[in-house]
Amino acid sequence: MKATGFRERRPVRVWTLRCLAAAAFLVMMGGVRGMAQTDGAEAEGESTIEQRFNIRSKTLGGRQFWGDVLYFRGWRIQHNVLTGHHRLLDPDDVRHAWGSLAACTSRLKQIKASQSLPPMEGRAVIVIHGIVRSSKSFDALRKALLEDDCTVVGFDYPSTRVTIEESAEYLHHVIESLEGIDQIDLVVHSMGGLIVRTYLAKHSDPRLHRMVMLGVPNLGANMANIVQMNPLFRLVFGPAGQQLIVDPEGFIAELPTPEFEFAVIAGAKGTDGGWNPLLEGDDDGTVEVSNTRLPGAVDFMTVESLHSFLMGHEEVIAATVRFLRSGALRESGVREPIARSDDVGRATITDQ
Repeated sequence: MKATGFRERRPVRVWTLRCLAAAAFLVMMGGVRGMAQTDGAEAEGESTIEQRFNIRSKTLGGRQFWGDVLYFRGWRIQHNVLTGHHRLLDPDDVRHAWGSLAACTSRLKQIKASQSLPPMEGRAVIVIHGIVRSSKSFDALRKALLEDDCTVVGFDYPSTRVTIEESAEYLHHVIESLEGIDQIDLVVHSMGGLIVRTYLAKHSDPRLHRMVMLGVPNLGANMANIVQMNPLFRLVFGPAGQQLIVDPEGFIAELPTPEFEFAVIAGAKGTDGGWNPLLEGDDDGTVEVSNTRLPGAVDFMTVESLHSFLMGHEEVIAATVRFLRSGALRESGVREPIARSDDVGRATITDQ
C-alpha cells in the first residue's frame, strides 16, 4: 500500500515542480522581452527586473546566438537573436549588464566615467569570421595587428541563425559605433567577405580604407551546391548556408564590389586537383581558388593552406599586415591585380 501511495503522490509532485519551472521560465522570458523595450528613463534609475537580476558573470559560450551592435575599447554590447535582449561584455567576456539596449548603453557610460576611459582614436581593423566560426579564430592575426599599433575589433555575429543581410546590419551598427576612429581596415574570412559586400549594398563610410579577403567565395562555393539539400547542412549552417551557392542569378552574383582597395588571398594545394576531389581545379578544401578571385582586387596571391587555417597561417598574417599598411601583399611591393571586365576591355583597345 505504501508503494502504491507513493506512486499516486509522485505524479502530483512532478506536475507541481514542472509547473513551477515553467512559471519561472515564463517570468524570466517575459522579463527578457520586456527589457528589449525598456526606455532610457528606466535605464537611468527605475526599479526593473534587469536591475535586480544583473549579476556580473563570465559568459558560457553560445556565440551563434549573439550579434555585436557596439564596440568601445574591447567592451561590446551584443544582441540576442532569439530573445531580443542585450548584454554588455568587457574585454574578458565578463557580462556587466543585460536587458535593454538603453540599459547596457547607460551602464557602459557609467564604466567609461568611473574608469576614465579615453575616447577611441586612430586606426581600427575589424576582423570578420566566416560561418560557424567566431572572432576567436583570428587570435594569431590579432596579436600581429596589435603590434602594428591599431585597434583590433573582433566582430561577432550569429552566422548560423540569420541571413547574410541580417549579419550585415549587425556590422553596420558596429561601424557606426566606432566614434573617434578615423580609418577602418577590414580582414575577412570566408562568408565574412560576403557580409562586407552586402553591407556595401546599403551603406557606406568614408573611413573604409583597405580590406584583405581570406578564402572568400566571391563567386559562390560549389561545395554549398553539393550539400545544399542535405538536412544536416541546412540545420547546422542555417539560412546563410543556402546563400553561399554558385548561381549566376543568385544572391552573391548581385553583390557590389568594394570601391576602396582590397586584396584576395586564397588557400590552395598548388596542384590541378587541389585538396578536394569533389571540386574542379585547385582549392582550399572548401572553396575553389577561381571562385575567390573578385575582379577589382588590387592584389592577389595563394598560399598552401586549407580553408579553416588561413587566418593563422604565418605567410597570410605577414601579407595581411603588409597590405593594410602599404597596399601590397608581397614584400617586393609587386602587385598582381584581378582586372575588372571593363579594365580588360580598355587594355585591349589600347593594345590595338
